[in-house]
Amino acid sequence: MTGAPASAAGGTSGAKGATSASGVPSPPSAAGDARPVRGGKLGAAAVNQASLWNIANILTMVRLVLVPGFVMLMLMDGGYDPVWRAWAWAAFAVAMITDIFDGHLARTYDLVTDFGKIADPIADKAIMGAALICLSSLGDLPWWVTGVILGRELGITLLRFIVIRYGVIPASRGGKLKTLTQGTAVGMYVLALEGPLATLRWWVMAVAVVLTVVTGLDYVRQAIVLRRRGIAEREAAAEGTEH
Repeated sequence: MTGAPASAAGGTSGAKGATSASGVPSPPSAAGDARPVRGGKLGAAAVNQASLWNIANILTMVRLVLVPGFVMLMLMDGGYDPVWRAWAWAAFAVAMITDIFDGHLARTYDLVTDFGKIADPIADKAIMGAALICLSSLGDLPWWVTGVILGRELGITLLRFIVIRYGVIPASRGGKLKTLTQGTAVGMYVLALEGPLATLRWWVMAVAVVLTVVTGLDYVRQAIVLRRRGIAEREAAAEGTEH
């Protein structure tokens, strides 16, 4: 026989496919393309583990840890020592700053995780709630202000869960301004301010309360519109299926 051995003629056939008798290359086999990933399950687990410990989630964890530290600093020596109040303000400021950066980093670098979705809003409300309750318990802030702000936050969170089957209520610019104003006002109350600055913080808190109520009512309006639209779309889809 004059034909060359298969090992000589098709030495690379395993990678590029065998050649037929007519000289036309045959397509590569599926087995040749689907190469098993070395340590596939372990590799996937490692990726998932790494995704949890990203910078956005770490900042959220830091904010959660700061909550009991803030309360301790706030209530040291009866809660009226200016030095301890200054340290408490520093802890509160760090928490507010991490609140700004963790969400931005998660969205920018695609670091959104299920843990972050749950822990981030909890951390936000925990530090703000701790500050308001401490201030009211010390007599620095009326309890009705704390009730309005915390009632709005908890109510809107519950409302989001109620209408989530119809869609997601987007965060508005008014909501972001409300958060900034609340953080500024509460931070000013945490500090032992006197004179004109003490008067200024009252006005900043008044603006924060107004924005809290107005944006809360706007969220309720959006939730009602979203629910009506969702119900109408479901009814239209049901009628289309029947016809």
